[in-house]
Amino acid sequence: MRLTFLGTGSAMPTGERVQTGLLLSAGEDRLLVDCGSGALHGLARTDAGYEGVGTVLLTHHHLDHVSDLLPLMKARWLAGEEFLTVIGPPGTPALVEGLLDVHEYMQDRLDLTLRTVEPGSETTAAGFAVDSVETRHSMDCLGYRFSHPDSPGDVVFSGDSEAFPALAGFADGAAVLVHDCSFPDEVDVSNHPTPSALGQAFAAADAEVGRLYLTHLYPHTNGRHEEMLESVGEDYDGAVRVAQDGLSVEVS
Repeated sequence: MRLTFLGTGSAMPTGERVQTGLLLSAGEDRLLVDCGSGALHGLARTDAGYEGVGTVLLTHHHLDHVSDLLPLMKARWLAGEEFLTVIGPPGTPALVEGLLDVHEYMQDRLDLTLRTVEPGSETTAAGFAVDSVETRHSMDCLGYRFSHPDSPGDVVFSGDSEAFPALAGFADGAAVLVHDCSFPDEVDVSNHPTPSALGQAFAAADAEVGRLYLTHLYPHTNGRHEEMLESVGEDYDGAVRVAQDGLSVEVS
């Protein structure tokens, strides 16, 4: 399995990071996870392109995670693709249908399959087995654990969430965890974690992953990455890195 970071930024653009998007690839199976502003451009830079990704899995419905969803639909239609599957938490079909109500000319351009994922349930998406967990955010949001028959390790994505032991435990043993780490420690924030909170959650859960990537980075983190890594490391001694747009890693 290969993981490509299409966007590692937040709702406040910096010009360096676009909004959230991850691409999972295993053989011919490809899955787009979230589709924030700019993620479509990131996807176009991959070998798969938007023509090669027919399934989108959403963590939640905030704008910085869904705003390129309709542009993706239009790009696929213009490229001659005929279908798209969109999966996400309850309310996802209504979200897509509402977008199409606003942009009526896009109705019936693609054969759409719309599905929901209940918190704590298991499903499949584009050849990947997907476990879900409810996160702690300002709207209903799911974290996901991905496995694939051709991959020796799992990938976990926190979605947007505070750090808490149950979420760290959900990721325990994964080859790669991509976790929201929106702000440095001195920012008083809810619904997102700081580095120290993330390290403490791992310590409380006695959890460990192969590689932990920090993502969903607000402008407040600019120039602070090293100290953020050190802060996580005060309580968690695993491999921790800061994700970057365009970074592609083999999951092993």
